[in-house]
Amino acid sequence: MNKVRWGIIGVGDVCEVKSAPAMQLVENSELVAVMRRSGHLAEDYARRHNVPRWYDDADALINDPDINAIYIATPPDGHLPYTLKAAAAGKPVYVEKPMARTYNECQQMIAACEHAKVPLLVAYYRRYLPNFLQVKQWLEQKKIGDVRQVNVRLVQAANPQVLHNIDKPWRVDPQIAGGGYFYDLASHQLDLLDFLIGPIINVSGFRANQAGLYQAEDSVVASWQFKNGVLGSGNWCFCAAQSEERDLIQIIGSEGQIEFPVFGSGQVTLKQLKHKPQLVEFDLPKHIQQPLIDAVVKQLLTGSACNSTGDSAARTNWVMQQIV
Repeated sequence: MNKVRWGIIGVGDVCEVKSAPAMQLVENSELVAVMRRSGHLAEDYARRHNVPRWYDDADALINDPDINAIYIATPPDGHLPYTLKAAAAGKPVYVEKPMARTYNECQQMIAACEHAKVPLLVAYYRRYLPNFLQVKQWLEQKKIGDVRQVNVRLVQAANPQVLHNIDKPWRVDPQIAGGGYFYDLASHQLDLLDFLIGPIINVSGFRANQAGLYQAEDSVVASWQFKNGVLGSGNWCFCAAQSEERDLIQIIGSEGQIEFPVFGSGQVTLKQLKHKPQLVEFDLPKHIQQPLIDAVVKQLLTGSACNSTGDSAARTNWVMQQIV
């Protein structure tokens, strides 16, 4: 392989700006074909994004001889079956997050790719964004001393679509998504903590459906222990008053703390003893997955390791499953 020639299964919203355009910008990478079950939508995407071919059949795309890597951008219920097919065809897999609906599905995906000897990589792109790399550097430099605890808080008002019963998003259907907005959003936060602090080995939690707007949980609390002994807690609510919305992670150390949001803003704040707080704001890439996709392409072409793997992503699914 001297060039990664991508085929995408499921060109929905995530492929408009966040991911797929980067596949046409990264060196030694090109987007060859896209697929969607509604053929006219696949054709429309291909036309607007200058993609040579489109399909309405995933098997046809997977078996296209010009394609040597598969990006699975469907909702989570499609991740396992399409990964199995791509692996059987001998093609590396890059799959959207969360990796699957359950930890067991993650394990099946890992086993299939290991058997086929193809890489399995997952779109937890925050591992490669500059704001979080800054946090990682501060932690490695012990800017806040030894890490003691981590606190996660994500509070949102109910989605208006859900509130008014208009086209309820698949993200709140556990049969499709595995859970609700907790699976969709907390997965980013928990994977990021896996990257920054290390694997979580003990975890417990409570879930509730308090507003009754859909089947999935809308309020979650949890506590956990990282492998290195750091303790953590999390509070997620997706049915709160709009005035109470919050997005914050605090990493508390023996000599200060680091604070940052996970969604939207590129701000990170370092608070040290006897120093004024240091706020650093980073410009985030237009195509937010581009740094990760660059790392994926480099792994496929040169063997250099990308750190968002099936193994690391499965750990996040295990944590979420233990919580809910």
